[in-house]
Amino acid sequence: MRQKMMYTTMQLDGRPWSLLATEKGLCRVVMPNETLEDWHGWIGKIAPGVELEENEQVLRQTGMMDWLKTYFAGEKIAFTAEIPLDLIGTEFQQNVWKALGRVPYGETRTYGDIASAIGRPAAVRAVGAANGANPIPVLLPCHRIIGANRKLTGFRGGLEMKRRLLDIERIEGVTDGGHARFDF
Repeated sequence: MRQKMMYTTMQLDGRPWSLLATEKGLCRVVMPNETLEDWHGWIGKIAPGVELEENEQVLRQTGMMDWLKTYFAGEKIAFTAEIPLDLIGTEFQQNVWKALGRVPYGETRTYGDIASAIGRPAAVRAVGAANGANPIPVLLPCHRIIGANRKLTGFRGGLEMKRRLLDIERIEGVTDGGHARFDF
């Protein structure tokens, strides 16, 4: 059972991003279009009775703050298992999220590619839903997952943010016109 939940907020690309961690590791990256208040229901479900404690030092020790600064500076940086994670989700979701971590910097995959990578090629829509529930965006790069037609689709941070992240990585050939969110 999770006893503590710490958070801090940092500025990235001129916008506030918040990071949350349990005693096990980083559990959530809150993007600029969201607030910590938006996540109180989720926090209550995964750690009932836990109060948020602001603690920049704990989040800094995970390595995630430096990793994000490096990423937003435009430096090529890959997923690292050095950052302790507390992935809170179903086994299927966790399999999808781990597959996201294997998508190389500067490359894209489709939802079908991820479904195949986890051995569930018919589960494309379920992969889309798990992708949308990704608790650690950018490190587990759900923004690199696009539609089979090479269009932007389904990003919790909004398509503008997804485009910005793809631009940081200099990923080309992805067109606008997809759906901002999946409707499952």
